[in-house]
Amino acid sequence: MRYFLELRYNGAAYCGWQRQNDQPSVQQTIERALSTLLRTETLITGAGRTDTGVHASYYVAHFDTPAPLADPEQVRYKLNRILPPDITIDSLSAVSDEAHARFDAREREYHYFVEPEKNPFNRESTWQYYVDLDLERMNRAAAFLLEFDDFTSFAKLNSNNKTNICHIITARWDLQPDGVLRFTIRADRFLRNMVRAIVGTLVDVGRGRYTPEDFREIIASKDLSRSSGGAPAQGLFLSDVCYPSKIFTRRR
Repeated sequence: MRYFLELRYNGAAYCGWQRQNDQPSVQQTIERALSTLLRTETLITGAGRTDTGVHASYYVAHFDTPAPLADPEQVRYKLNRILPPDITIDSLSAVSDEAHARFDAREREYHYFVEPEKNPFNRESTWQYYVDLDLERMNRAAAFLLEFDDFTSFAKLNSNNKTNICHIITARWDLQPDGVLRFTIRADRFLRNMVRAIVGTLVDVGRGRYTPEDFREIIASKDLSRSSGGAPAQGLFLSDVCYPSKIFTRRR
């Protein structure tokens, strides 16, 4: 029997989602808890990787059991009691045995948060950047992302991508009521470190190092050396994973 988990996690204490031999990961932490609860080794498959220190305000993973769970809600409750405070399971749903958390995902969305002032309470969840940024310039530049599908300029070196082609659906900045800048980007897929490299370069547009037109040229160049350094991990959140309705509908 296959189940989808909807979950959230604070990635500060982890080397990322994916299981590692010598460092704690979100995946292995949940697997250990599930295996303890179900009294059998239980492996999980996630919707995709997140890097060290990156968070997820929404994430999906699946696991299999030999027989249906008698009370999935009770399993969810007990699982949350076992897991550390920085990982929360929001739902546990039976799905088709063919449903796949990674391969069936059609769109993913990330948020990145930039805070213009020092804030001791948000230092693990925002990039605290103490330079005035021009939101209008950053949005003009971000709009150019929708004109392209090759993002080699923002692809991490030696990441063994079969292709650097991505189809971006949404890319925009907004100012939240608390004064924090939020970048929203949605696409069918993302390259490793892509969002952080885009954010770092857009912030350089906002502070005047580049013009929006320069940003367009950076994308078109397909040259990683022309983009800025990646933004820090702590400001990045995976915020949505979307599936065909016949596969899975978001519950939380």
